[in-house]
Amino acid sequence: MQKRNVLLFLLLLCRAGDGWGQAGESAYCTEDDRAVFDRYVRTMDAKRTLPLGELVAETAQFFLGTPYVASTLEKEPEGLVVNLREMDCTTLVETCVALAQTLKSGQPSFETYGRCLQRLRYRDGVIRDYTDRLHYFSDWICENERKGLVRDMTRQMGGEPCRISVSYMSAHPENYRQLSSHPQWVEVIRQKEKEISARKGYAVIPAASVAACDARMKNGDIVCFVTRIEGLDISHLGIIYRKGDASSFIHASSSAKKVIVEPRSPARYAGDIRTNTGLMIVRPE
Repeated sequence: MQKRNVLLFLLLLCRAGDGWGQAGESAYCTEDDRAVFDRYVRTMDAKRTLPLGELVAETAQFFLGTPYVASTLEKEPEGLVVNLREMDCTTLVETCVALAQTLKSGQPSFETYGRCLQRLRYRDGVIRDYTDRLHYFSDWICENERKGLVRDMTRQMGGEPCRISVSYMSAHPENYRQLSSHPQWVEVIRQKEKEISARKGYAVIPAASVAACDARMKNGDIVCFVTRIEGLDISHLGIIYRKGDASSFIHASSSAKKVIVEPRSPARYAGDIRTNTGLMIVRPE
């Protein structure tokens, strides 16, 4: 096993009982990921006393320029993927929140980071198989709000009641390698989709109203772009970044192929996406 290719291994830190890598669980990372983590801690240690949201925004800035790469979580068997070298919009958000939580914990170790990341990414923080991952971000919001890790601010910011209806994964299992190779999981996903779709209390800030809510968005808030694409809920994510009175967001951009500060405001970006219906705003706690 080459030094730089330490994929699919049970880390020494993945011992039973520590919440990451319970007995039988796998973890995926490389020594380069550990090196990025160590550099992050050295760089950000002096900022650990910042409010969590500010720290999340500072963490997002740390990753500016990181390459955009999709599907980095698609490993088999299912295990915690720690990839600080490449990100998509969802893994950037999860990474920044988990790293900020790690610094705030007072125990900024790689082990602590893994526990924070796993708790965010998986239902009840437990990995048994692919169906335990929080695939739909509306489900991610609900489950992590239940854990006390985030708060959905959408309604407080003027969001209007909306209905979320998800079905895309079970309707298109051929698009997901794990569902194609494990067809018995399709029904598990379908039942979870029904549960998500049956929940009440969802709200969205209509695209035309986003500009009026701009001043209420805080550094480190998670901005979620809600889509009208059938069977999906949220199509893109970013982290609010304010500089003076101007607001933007940091995201892993598929068009720029890297993590960038978006030159457009959330309102302008939402208006430019034909399939966008509005925003949800979620605050790490």
